[in-house]
Amino acid sequence: MWASLAVRLLARPWARRAAALALVTLGTVLFILNLRHQGARAGRAAERLETLERTNAIQRQMLAAASRRPGSRDDLLDRLHRGEF
Repeated sequence: MWASLAVRLLARPWARRAAALALVTLGTVLFILNLRHQGARAGRAAERLETLERTNAIQRQMLAAASRRPGSRDDLLDRLHRGEF
């Protein structure tokens, strides 16, 4: 029943034009919504990258500081006596 009604309705030229216009409009709306979604994903990815870079910079500073530390208590006492702290 529904199929025959749809076939009779789409047999008219104005109904075909309306259906084509509806499909074009739906496609355009879906395309714009997808662009918005992709933009949000790109923003989140950029924020994650920025956070990762900041974390790596802090870790590099910590490793550099650890490489300059005294190896033993005697080395620490020597540095304190020499006034290097």
